[in-house]
Amino acid sequence: MVLCITGASGAIYGYRLLQVLVSMDFQMDVVVSSSGWIVLKHEMGLTKEKLLKEFPQVNLIPEKDISNSIASGSRLIQYNGVIVSPCSMSTLAHVANGINQNLIHRVCEVALKERVPLVMVIRETPYSLVHIENMLKVAHAGAIILPASPGFYNKPKSLQDLVDFVVGKVLDALRIEHNLYKRWKED
Repeated sequence: MVLCITGASGAIYGYRLLQVLVSMDFQMDVVVSSSGWIVLKHEMGLTKEKLLKEFPQVNLIPEKDISNSIASGSRLIQYNGVIVSPCSMSTLAHVANGINQNLIHRVCEVALKERVPLVMVIRETPYSLVHIENMLKVAHAGAIILPASPGFYNKPKSLQDLVDFVVGKVLDALRIEHNLYKRWKED
């Protein structure tokens, strides 16, 4: 699995996805944008060193490493999916318009062309018409647009419950079984 963390608020979603997917024994290739590191530090106190200490099994790839093997369709086709969480509106715009300025943009483009599931957890509100048009473009190209919008029918009791709902929806989109939240009318 490839997990990309960009500079939108909501770094906790990417972090929690990493926790859950590592616990499920997924091989994780992680790319964090320079803005993503700023948000991880600001919102969660996480640095590259702390992340690697907590997840030593993770393959952390620099965003400028455009020649990395995950930038190739013949390699990415072996992956279960690509997740961008959180996905900034800048990253969405780059992907929607085929502009590759870093490895995150390239991996998303390759996922679309190779039909590797791409889930983009957008975290912005309200949406401008430009945002909506970019979402429409990537959805037409095959991406799954998953706004970080937790549900409340499962009666969340904590911030963790709200985060786990969104993370669970990402896993649902990739058809990965989990028990992070109670489903509709589940006892």
